[in-house]
Amino acid sequence: MITVKRSHFASRFGNATSIAALAIVLVAAPAAAQVQPPAGDVPATATGPGSTTPDTSITPADQASEQAPVAGSDIIVTGSRITASGFNAPTPTTVVGEEQIARNAQPNIFNTIAQLPSLQGSTGAATGTFSTSSGTQGLSSFSLRGLGTIRTLTLLDGQRVVGANVTGVPDISQFPQLLIKRVDIVTGGASASYGSDAVGGVINFVTDTRFEGFKANAQTGVTTYGDGGQVLLQAAAGHAFADDRLHLVVSTEYAKDQGVGPGDFGEDLAGSRDWYRATTLVDTGIRNNGNPQFLYRDHGQAYQYTKYGLISAGPLQGTAFDANGNPVPFNYGSNGVPSKTAGGSVIGCYVGFCVGGDQSGHVGSGTSLQSGLERINAYTRVGFDVTPDMEFYVTANIAQVKSNNQPNPGAARTGLTIQCANPYLPASIAAGCAANNITSFSYGLSNAILPNIKVNTDRRQYRFVGGLKGKADLFGDDWTYDLYYEHGINITDINVDNISINRRYDQAINAVRLNGEIVCANPVARAQGCRPINIFGNFQPSPEALAYIVPENGPFQHTRQTQDAAGASISGTPVDLWAGPLAIAMGVEYRKEAYRVRADPYGAGVTDLSPNSALYPADPILNATDGSNWYAGNYKNGRGKYDVVESFVELNLPLLDSAALGKANVNVAGRSTRYSTSGVIYAWKIGGTWETPIDGFRLRAVTSRDVRAPNLSELFAAPVTTTVPNFTDPRPTAANPNGQQVLIIQNTIGNAALRPETARSTELGAVLSQPSWAPGLSLSFDYYKIKVKDVVSSLSAQQIVNLCVVSNIPDTCGAFNLDGDSKFVNVQSFNLASIDTDGFDIEASYQWRNPLSLGGSFTMRALATHVIKFVTDPGLPGTVPVDTAGANSGATPDWKLLAIQTYENDKFNLTLQQRWFSNGVIGNQYVVCDPGTCPVSTTANPTIDYNRMKGAFYFDIGGGVNVTKEVSMYFKVDNLFDHDPEPSPQTNTGLDVNPALYDTLGRIYRVGVRARF
Repeated sequence: MITVKRSHFASRFGNATSIAALAIVLVAAPAAAQVQPPAGDVPATATGPGSTTPDTSITPADQASEQAPVAGSDIIVTGSRITASGFNAPTPTTVVGEEQIARNAQPNIFNTIAQLPSLQGSTGAATGTFSTSSGTQGLSSFSLRGLGTIRTLTLLDGQRVVGANVTGVPDISQFPQLLIKRVDIVTGGASASYGSDAVGGVINFVTDTRFEGFKANAQTGVTTYGDGGQVLLQAAAGHAFADDRLHLVVSTEYAKDQGVGPGDFGEDLAGSRDWYRATTLVDTGIRNNGNPQFLYRDHGQAYQYTKYGLISAGPLQGTAFDANGNPVPFNYGSNGVPSKTAGGSVIGCYVGFCVGGDQSGHVGSGTSLQSGLERINAYTRVGFDVTPDMEFYVTANIAQVKSNNQPNPGAARTGLTIQCANPYLPASIAAGCAANNITSFSYGLSNAILPNIKVNTDRRQYRFVGGLKGKADLFGDDWTYDLYYEHGINITDINVDNISINRRYDQAINAVRLNGEIVCANPVARAQGCRPINIFGNFQPSPEALAYIVPENGPFQHTRQTQDAAGASISGTPVDLWAGPLAIAMGVEYRKEAYRVRADPYGAGVTDLSPNSALYPADPILNATDGSNWYAGNYKNGRGKYDVVESFVELNLPLLDSAALGKANVNVAGRSTRYSTSGVIYAWKIGGTWETPIDGFRLRAVTSRDVRAPNLSELFAAPVTTTVPNFTDPRPTAANPNGQQVLIIQNTIGNAALRPETARSTELGAVLSQPSWAPGLSLSFDYYKIKVKDVVSSLSAQQIVNLCVVSNIPDTCGAFNLDGDSKFVNVQSFNLASIDTDGFDIEASYQWRNPLSLGGSFTMRALATHVIKFVTDPGLPGTVPVDTAGANSGATPDWKLLAIQTYENDKFNLTLQQRWFSNGVIGNQYVVCDPGTCPVSTTANPTIDYNRMKGAFYFDIGGGVNVTKEVSMYFKVDNLFDHDPEPSPQTNTGLDVNPALYDTLGRIYRVGVRARF
């Protein structure tokens, strides 16, 4: 970490009063270390000299309430473990300060940090809402460089945090947010300094450990559509006792976000939002006639099911049922005509889809646009100065985060076999069966008669840290030391409501008339409480029938994760060399991660039901051995653990200190890590900075080898079984030469033989910081290149099948079986892929004091990231690497920009913010061509008629008024112009939008009040 020692500043600048004021003078200056601070003795809360851009929003008034740190403490900016005065780390670090966080007025600090351009692919309340079984709903976690949340190391005060998911990523919602005084974002590999997972970089939340006084914040908000209501209440207090030796800091907060959505069947979204058009990439199934294989079309419609039911194959194909159960001809769209064959194809339509027609059966619009989120957080820190240079401290952080979402309405089923003797069928259908000499037919419906699925997630964190830090005189020099032990527990409970059991549903729809009464055909099912249901129209099941199909106790998963971490490190300057002191940091660390998960017996497959027999009674209809009886949410039992022992050393060697040539240094680090699962692996870095003789101009460069060990989920994942409707079986048949849509079971399992990933990261940068000819100006440019090898990844179920059937690669043929009644595909992780990405960051800021003699200050800050390429190679024979840079259906647009302009004085402040990313494509693999001009379409490079996705520009405005010296009121409007998201077309009928990039909620209003005493 980059540190400015207080004692060094005192000796260099005399009796300086404000290191904090130094940050003000720097005004977002990238890594300017040698700037004369103004008078004062108030410590900085923002940045040290190694930062790329200190917080532009810090003002002298903000610093006045900060308390001086304990003697011997340092102001550290994440990026290195070196704590030597005047040291400039070669790794770029962006800093977001307390005031900037406050002015963005978000209900969760996660939302503010995720807006930075270098963060790509982060997950939050608006992502994953379509999911039932992932366990990531409502999980706020960061992804740097688009490399995924598992390759970004998130720290709290430089220490690890227990994961809120078995992937190991923490939940930012569980952090003590009101006490965060800044966030450091290290945009580069940092494994040698900080350990595993820091492939994309490090995000470190720094708390105010010496806060004194009281502060509070109350905020509320709502969207322009009248939904998404938000409430946020925060309070923090701090006080010093025992002659300023005992320091107590506490905080608490409560936040509730109602979420947005869901909509309904069809194309109706929540509120009056009207941008959903069921945009679909329909597959013509033709690859070599000169026409595009895929067509971009709005109002795509699957032709295997409808809202209230559709006969999907055979001589009666095309007969739908209205709400009253009357048979009606189905309007397929595309002028489609049912083939009335056993395969159920539709003449004039495409593979699985038509365009237009009856849109009532869509389920995508019924997905929550944002999960509801409720969080409670309590935090306390007690620090005692054993001596003026030694502090013993303990912290406790207890937090609970609840989320809820609706994946989709109903529970769509396709390929059902309905007997013509079913007594609920209208007489005309029974007569049609007789006329065509059939006894059954294929059927599909959205199941609007069933209650909508609800996923409820409850995460509880218990984190405790004890430590000792300070300074000691060794060999005539001050050495800083830090020892700590952390114990964290995260308990996650997932409960799914209103979900059906497939086998019971199948029994309930198979009705017969017995002794004049309609009953379930299977006597065993009848004995277990089966009651028949009418699925030919909008006929609500009886309470008894619903209780059988959708029991009150649905799927659940209880996960307990623990993390024990300990570390000891020292840093000092033992030798004075020709150009300055040699600085060294070294340490050892230990970490143990473990998890245990328990699931319900119907999903997990437990033959001994005695512990849960009251909630989940034995039922011979169900699969007791393998489980997977639910429509979705088939969680499994499992456990796993590993431990890690690490040691590291980092050196900073000054090379040059000359008035004529400037200053230069070399920074090197190495880390040895032993994983109990995979053995020893090494990480290293070497870099340097050159502060040139040119006024304010500095160069920096660093290259590193970084590592990421497989997480608990990848190594020991409890098998997860998911029902996947509308899966494409690409094998040709006589009835369906282009394949057919089937329902499969997808089994996701772990792999204990995985190896750590390794990455090579290189960064080259230039910084112009506070030149004499423009003292308020700071600019930086940094090029980065990251190559990750042995990437732990898995192919999708569709890829696995296509590689075997279409590409004739036998490696994947043993992972699935699409014949018989139990169709399945096994999905497992392997060290088979690689990621190669490069691009550059640009950061600029300028502060104008007393603009136009109006008083106050005007600050501008802009950050931009350009992704040149992001190539993922699946690593299997016959597969082709895919470049997703500029694919706006993913997480890495070509350009991403955040710009902020703020004017403030003693009475008020006004902030304008712009968020923008560039136009892009659906996918770079597609070949765009006009009809009659297309080459042969292949799996690697399919042809398409349209391959564009517009970017987006969001304009935000906020401001505040100082009512008194202690109290202020503020407002914020996000997405002022209510910009709608661009469709992200899929080859299914899910919600066609990419919430990782696009705002799906629309304009949001927030108001609040802050107090500080």
